[in-house]
Amino acid sequence: MPIAILPTGTANDFANVLKIPLDINLAIDKIINSKPTNIDLGIINEDYFVNIASSGMFTDVSQRVDENLKNSIGRVSYIIKGIEDALRLRKFSVHVKSKELEYEGDMYLILILNGRTAGNINLAHYAMLDDGYLDVIIFKAMPIPKTIPLLLDIIKGAPIDKYNEIIYFKTDDLYIDCKENIVTDIDGERGPDFPLHIKCDKEGIKILGIE
Repeated sequence: MPIAILPTGTANDFANVLKIPLDINLAIDKIINSKPTNIDLGIINEDYFVNIASSGMFTDVSQRVDENLKNSIGRVSYIIKGIEDALRLRKFSVHVKSKELEYEGDMYLILILNGRTAGNINLAHYAMLDDGYLDVIIFKAMPIPKTIPLLLDIIKGAPIDKYNEIIYFKTDDLYIDCKENIVTDIDGERGPDFPLHIKCDKEGIKILGIE
């Protein structure tokens, strides 16, 4: 059964990557007059995600932002909460394993993207919605003097694969384990507990309104 997306969220990351008009009437018109298109689907343990799964710093911002604040100032509320988190940097020990790469060490944040953006920040520059792969980004723990300029560069749109402190690769099958008490997030909602088995279901979902 094909599905359609109405862009009524706070950031509308996935609607934007699908180039769905933010005007609801235009979006509905496009949905009605389109044919289904197959795109990839992320699977994380027993759950699914269309845009992003994540863990570490900043990733549960959407879960912690006050609903009244989010409704009044939109995605700016995410930025405010993110700045608060950045002032209290915390590293986490993580083990990431796939056939392409294995990493065991400290990180601030890990993102697994099907789309390209999180909070309207372009992160996965090489992501494609129908290539059968997910884009994995690991922000390794680093000295604070390096962290702030790096984050500012990324917010401005700098390609992240130029930094030695960031690991960026594609995979269709990934294991992640973390013994520390941190939550996961999938598309803005709380995700499953560790350990995580993440897979890409190539063209696993039909979407209307993107032709």
